[in-house]
Amino acid sequence: MSRALISVSDKTGLIPMAQALVAQGIEIISTGGTKRFLDEAGLPTKAVEEVTGFPEMMDGRVKTLHPKIHGGLLALRDNKDHQTAMKNNAIEYIDFVIVNLYPFKQTIQNQETSLAEAIEQIDIGGPSMIRSAAKNYQSVTVVVDPRDYPLVIQELEDNGKTAYATRQQLAQKVFAHTASYDTLIADYLASQIKDVDENRQVAPVETLTLTYERMYDLRYGENAHQTAAVYQNPFSSSFAITKAKILNGKPLSYNNLRDADAAIKMVRDFPNQACAVAVKHMNPCGIAVAETIELAFERCRQADPISIFGGIVVINRNLTVDLAQTLHSMFLDVIIAPDFEPGALDILKQKANVRVLQLKMDDLAMDTLEITSVTGGLLVQEADILKENPDQWQQMGEVSISKEQRKALAFAWNVVKHVKSNAIVISNDHQTYGIGAGQTNRVGAAKIALEHAKELGADFSEMVLASDAFIPMIDTIELANQYHIKAIVQPGGSIGDKEVIAKADEYGITMLATNVRHFRH
Repeated sequence: MSRALISVSDKTGLIPMAQALVAQGIEIISTGGTKRFLDEAGLPTKAVEEVTGFPEMMDGRVKTLHPKIHGGLLALRDNKDHQTAMKNNAIEYIDFVIVNLYPFKQTIQNQETSLAEAIEQIDIGGPSMIRSAAKNYQSVTVVVDPRDYPLVIQELEDNGKTAYATRQQLAQKVFAHTASYDTLIADYLASQIKDVDENRQVAPVETLTLTYERMYDLRYGENAHQTAAVYQNPFSSSFAITKAKILNGKPLSYNNLRDADAAIKMVRDFPNQACAVAVKHMNPCGIAVAETIELAFERCRQADPISIFGGIVVINRNLTVDLAQTLHSMFLDVIIAPDFEPGALDILKQKANVRVLQLKMDDLAMDTLEITSVTGGLLVQEADILKENPDQWQQMGEVSISKEQRKALAFAWNVVKHVKSNAIVISNDHQTYGIGAGQTNRVGAAKIALEHAKELGADFSEMVLASDAFIPMIDTIELANQYHIKAIVQPGGSIGDKEVIAKADEYGITMLATNVRHFRH
């Protein structure tokens, strides 16, 4: 008689699956709560201890780790030595394994869970069984996802067995499942390690294990001929684009998600004032702050009234009815806010295609690592979330700085860190006026930013300049002087600093060094 071993924590859809096995004359072996569940449904089962001749022990930690289980899973059906071993040890084949693992992820998502409670939800027998079954997929069907039950049921009803290709795909899914499960455990244990004596630390882990869960497929990727999907970190903070709730409009595209992610990172750096950010192609086209969110957005729009067309707008305060009416009159792709005043969402919903998202901004914590793919590998770095104190920036020349200039430089510096390098930002203390992004030389970026500010009618007596990396030559200083810029912030540290500082002093330009660079590639 063919046998199936069933032991699940998630009992979704289990009864039809078990009924399909019984209909094929397959004997069911089961454990604990799963056996009681099947028995109550009137399905015949046999306890694991009846097969192993060994009782469950140690609070269920040991029950399926037995040769009569793993022998029945791993034996090659066409190997005479295996057949002999099975006969000599009274082992019977197990042809189906329906198992899903202890709910470790769900357990540790509860902030009240203790380390001891989490440890008890580390499944040992389950992963061992499904790995054994998956290794022998030529003969054994192993299912770990209830969404796969209908396929297995259909093949049993049609053919009395599962197809080889199905068993192979299910086996691959097993190893992906156990890899993800083990990664969650490793990450959790890493988070529990505190105050380790430096002299007793073990060698660093030489492999990077990541686990992400598929949320949904996208219509296409960066371009229409590229396939794409969204995966999320199961433990990401609430301030993540994957946690945003879509309230209106079409599904987000690949480019929408990239731009929206860039935009929320920008607004995160201005928590103490109402802030509005407009983004195109992962670069800001306008950032502004104010006492009210309506004024912040108006300044943001004024920063680049052309580029904002078809862009993404993020605000960090509740979206008001007045602002909703303004946004409704514009062509925007995505609007993101922490919440909406009564009636505001109804106004935005009048445009069926505009994507309106709610993203809670109570906790602005972000992932500490950034991961980027390259051909054949990954680049991993700490996220650029360094906290800086503008009062500690060093004066580079002889020209003293005013309180107002320092405030404006701090604003510009918070913006330029989000602009593709080479990057130059022209602003006052509350609004961008010119952004030069992604240029192959710094003076080129400065020309774009300064000319844009001029076209907007900027009062250059209030304007300052921020450079994401050091200014290597005097050409940028000379250009800034032509537009009457009187304050600059840059990292400093160029071999040309002496000449650059002398030129700034000559023009009466005050210049601060942050000693921190913010390249963004």
